[in-house]
Amino acid sequence: MRVIMEKISFQNKRGKKLVGILHLPKEKTNLAIIISHGFGANKDSPPLIRLAETLSKDRFAVLRFDFGGCGESEDSEITLKNQADDIKSAIDYLRNNGYMRIGLLGESVGGLNSILAYDEEIKVLVLWSPETKARTSFREDWKQQLNERGFVIYEKDGKEYKFPREYFKERQSMKQEEILTKIKSPVLIIHGQKDHLVPLEHSIEAMQYLSEESKLAIVKDGDHELDDKMDEVISLSVEWFEKYMTPE
Repeated sequence: MRVIMEKISFQNKRGKKLVGILHLPKEKTNLAIIISHGFGANKDSPPLIRLAETLSKDRFAVLRFDFGGCGESEDSEITLKNQADDIKSAIDYLRNNGYMRIGLLGESVGGLNSILAYDEEIKVLVLWSPETKARTSFREDWKQQLNERGFVIYEKDGKEYKFPREYFKERQSMKQEEILTKIKSPVLIIHGQKDHLVPLEHSIEAMQYLSEESKLAIVKDGDHELDDKMDEVISLSVEWFEKYMTPE
C-alpha cells in the first residue's frame, strides 16, 4: 500500500512552531496516532520512523513530531508541562483536521508526557519503557550545573538541550497513582526486563492503577532503548492499536 509523508507545522499553546511528519495511508481515515519521543531526542529516531511507516501501511494516520526545544521545532523551555501541552496541541491539530479517533504512543519520558496529556477521548495508549514515578536522583554533573547556573545543558547527536530547574522539580514531584488513575483507556506498557534507566518494577507497580484491559508486556533481556528487540516491540504496538483503535 502506498504511504504518503507530509512535513507539517503547527503552533503550540505558547505560540511556538512545532514540526512534525504526518504519515498517511492510501485510504482516507479518521484514525490517528501521535508518537512522542523521549528525553534529549527527536522525531527522527529509526525506531519511531519504522513504527510510523508500519502503522500507516495499515489504516492509521501517524504524526511523529518534535517537542519544543527539540529537533526542528522552535526553541522553547523544556518542562514536562510544556511537553504535555505540545502533545495536546498535536491532538488539537489532528482533531481540527478530521481525525476523531486518536491514540498516543510515547517512549520513556515521552510516555510520561503522553500520560500527562491524556484526555478521556483518547482511545488507547502504548508506552515504551515509560517513566511513571518520581525520579529521586540525577547525575552528579547535572546537580553541579543546576547549583552553578540553574539549568542543565545536555548534548546529544550535535544538539544541545536546555533543561531548567523546573524540569527536575517536576520529575521529583511526580505521583504515580495520581497520574495513572485518571486514565480510563486501555494502556499497553512495553518494558525491557533489563532496563538500566527505568526499573521494570515501576511498570509492574503501575498496572494496579490502570484499567482491566491494560497489559504489561515484558521484553526478555530488553534494555531501556529496546533497539535490538524492535521487531517484537513494534509487533506488540501495532496489535494493540488495531485491537482498540478501530470502531466498535
